[in-house]
Amino acid sequence: MYAAIDLSGIWDFQLDEKKQGISEPLKDTIILPGTTSDSKKGKKNESVEIGCLTDEYKFEGYAWFSREMKITDDICDKNYFLYLERTRITTLWINNIKVGTQNSLCTPHIYDVTGYLSKGKNRITILVDNTDYPTKGGHLTSKDTQTNWNGIIGKIELQIFNKAYLDDVQVYSDIRDKEVTIKSKIIGADKGILAVSAVGFNSEIKHNVEEKIFSFNSKDILIKYPLGDEAFLWSEYNRNLYKLNIKMIINGLTVDIKEVTFGLREFKTSGDKFTINGTKTFLRGKHDGLVFPLKGFVPMDLDQWLNVLNISKSYGINHYRFHTCCPPEAAFIAADILGIYMEPELPFWGTITDENDENHNRAEQDFLISEGFSILKSFGNHPSFVMMSLGNELWGSRNKLNMILKNYKSFDNRHLYTQGSNNFQFSPTILENDDFFCGVRFSKERLIRGSYAMCDAPLGHVQTDMPSTIKDYDEDIFPSIINKNHDVKAEDIVEIQFGTGVKKVKTADSKEQLIPQIPVVSHEIGQYETFPNFEEIKKYKGSLKAKNFEIFNERLKEKNLDHLAKKYFNSSGKLAIQCYKEELESAFRSRKLGGFQLLDIQDFPGQGTALVGILDAFMDSKGIISPKEWRSFCSDAVLLARFEKYNYLEKESFNAHIELCYYRNIRLKTLKLLWKLKDENIVYEEGEAFIAHIGDENYIDICDISFKMPKVESKKKLTLSLKIEGMDIGKHYNLWVYSENIHIDKSGLNIFDELSKKAISLLEKGENVILFPKLNSLTNSIEGFYSSDFWCYPMFRSISESMKKEVPVGTMGLLINNTHPVFKDFPCEDYSTYEWWSIVSNSSSVILDGTSKNFSPMVQTIDNFERNHKLGLLFECNVLKGKLLVCTCDFEKVRDKPEGRQFLFSILNYASSKEFKPEAAISISDIKRFLS
Repeated sequence: MYAAIDLSGIWDFQLDEKKQGISEPLKDTIILPGTTSDSKKGKKNESVEIGCLTDEYKFEGYAWFSREMKITDDICDKNYFLYLERTRITTLWINNIKVGTQNSLCTPHIYDVTGYLSKGKNRITILVDNTDYPTKGGHLTSKDTQTNWNGIIGKIELQIFNKAYLDDVQVYSDIRDKEVTIKSKIIGADKGILAVSAVGFNSEIKHNVEEKIFSFNSKDILIKYPLGDEAFLWSEYNRNLYKLNIKMIINGLTVDIKEVTFGLREFKTSGDKFTINGTKTFLRGKHDGLVFPLKGFVPMDLDQWLNVLNISKSYGINHYRFHTCCPPEAAFIAADILGIYMEPELPFWGTITDENDENHNRAEQDFLISEGFSILKSFGNHPSFVMMSLGNELWGSRNKLNMILKNYKSFDNRHLYTQGSNNFQFSPTILENDDFFCGVRFSKERLIRGSYAMCDAPLGHVQTDMPSTIKDYDEDIFPSIINKNHDVKAEDIVEIQFGTGVKKVKTADSKEQLIPQIPVVSHEIGQYETFPNFEEIKKYKGSLKAKNFEIFNERLKEKNLDHLAKKYFNSSGKLAIQCYKEELESAFRSRKLGGFQLLDIQDFPGQGTALVGILDAFMDSKGIISPKEWRSFCSDAVLLARFEKYNYLEKESFNAHIELCYYRNIRLKTLKLLWKLKDENIVYEEGEAFIAHIGDENYIDICDISFKMPKVESKKKLTLSLKIEGMDIGKHYNLWVYSENIHIDKSGLNIFDELSKKAISLLEKGENVILFPKLNSLTNSIEGFYSSDFWCYPMFRSISESMKKEVPVGTMGLLINNTHPVFKDFPCEDYSTYEWWSIVSNSSSVILDGTSKNFSPMVQTIDNFERNHKLGLLFECNVLKGKLLVCTCDFEKVRDKPEGRQFLFSILNYASSKEFKPEAAISISDIKRFLS
């Protein structure tokens, strides 16, 4: 490029909501790059969004931008290109002459304006339309993520070239011969020479590669440039980058210079694993929908992306999957620098059809295919760009998808490709040109993640199984017994979740089990919801406002529960961490898995408001877990203990298998494991294990440990601590131990399973009554469910109702008044822990709406922000002249478990003590209503 004229700054501007066009000079001004909303242009949006953030200056229609620029004498005989880095559908006029229209959502709009600009002043007019896209645009245009903004963001410049120049320079790595193949096109010349040099610029040792001279006599360039044996490779650990400099010389004069940053790397597959430069790696991925709530559009500068990706790296992430979107150039540059493996995705969430389908939309599919080629051309040189997906949860023609993959792979073999993320949900398939598979199941029962929506049942093991650390997905990925009579009927019509709604689709004909021979990536794992943090509202200082949060807060106030908001947030967050820990460890225990993509470590502000992150939407910590602790179960080295349960009797045997999932670039020759069983003051058991010869294994079986649990007086929380000596690899698990000498004494207590006439009579006489109601009689209740709600209750409640399926339970764990004397013999945290699993799973929580603020159950179930029920699992009150204690757990089902027996023991001891002194009074009529 000869030069560039920066066109950022003040532009004339006008909105045209009705798309009528303009005939007069534009009446307003705006600063570009930017968006109309961020500049607060147009009428203020008075509507309030409940399921996502509210754009206060939402605008959809035409926006006109115009300005003058000058072509000076020194550049009047050049080639000119107008470069708009990221925008919507644009139409360009130069001096009132129409140049053309471009519609890429993912890549720059570059207009050849050579024949339109003349010496002196010229007027540029750009119409930006954010309606009537060729496709819906996925998360690039969704109000759920970055909003459907209108404007031009990123670089806006006139790029100036000589009459002869290099175009479309693409660099292909060869790590074996330590060379690169350079492909390009010559514009405006038939012959000349290219002087090629390179320098490694970010390594500790600078590498200057010798300049080489190549002659050309063709428009198409294909040359091989050796880097030498000392050339550095690029990976997540060795982020070695080169600047390639190409000078185009004609008749002794340099007419063009191209500089391209690249990394020498090879991202491939080997069996069920991905490899980087021949070494196996495991993808620890994050979903990303380009959520940036301060501005409402994706940042285009390097510093912001460096900050975002560094935060993710601090939580063990080495991979980004962009959901139906592609990030800008700055994101790839930051990923190059930091060593993040990037997977952009076509902006599509729908059905791909072939020409024979009656619903075939040729214009849309031509656009999508073209968009893919444009992404490959625009960003393909970045070493971080290693994978590409055709879209999210696609349906339709497998043959068409396979053909698109084939064409992309033929065009650019630097990346791995997949048909999409979780395509053909209940009837997945692997196509001939798939390099890897990304999904959630291989059949209805072969699940490869730990949680699912109720409309997508069966649910996952984190949601339904008794807590343990045994589960992995190896048998689900590659069954030991292959069923060749697997029966899925061809062309069954099924109703599925689609976005925030539902759609009917045709299933595939699948007579045999699907057995993958390529790496498997577990799709969108996690999705464990936390309660809103209303302190976050004040962080929305831009045009996007968290009015949804404000409404949720008002709903809570209406239920007299707003004083508990912070406790709800903290307690639900602690439960979500437990669920994520098991979810992630299951993935690291799975030796046939190639990686996972979390949804998410970051909150998702739309689709009902899905607060599923350990970070908020701004990528700020919620304060519920530190990066260091998170990395103990999400990193390149994860220490794991496999054991069957978390609750034990004293003297009971504890058995665990200790293993290490290890994908670091530092080879382990030996290791020494140190382990301890301890409480805050005492070490009860400890040991060590030493492995002298490890080799190149990624899954290392270290040892089995076994011991008897210590004798305890009542109940005690212990910690199993694991550590690799001399390394930052460690893990801890909380275990609970109970005395075997616990005897339930009901003598002298008035215990009932219903609010009978006799129970009421005793209350009238001033007696104490204990009620363990039959759960099938509690119609005014919510069933017990230990795991936190999946994704977002209002969204999946609506989808389940549309599909006529069971709605989710929708709760988010317990809020426990753990200083209350009822827990004297059952000491616990103020949030859900695994000692509560069997109790909660065999309970219901009574809806206690309408009671006073000072009436708080000792064990309260946290409801979601749509319903905001006050839910009691254990509560007490003064009724008539007596005192009533109510526990809605079915103890007949849990009393054989040490935790259930201990809990009942603690309740009855409290009820028979002088400390049984309820503070709040409830009328007998309300009690009858609650327990109906």
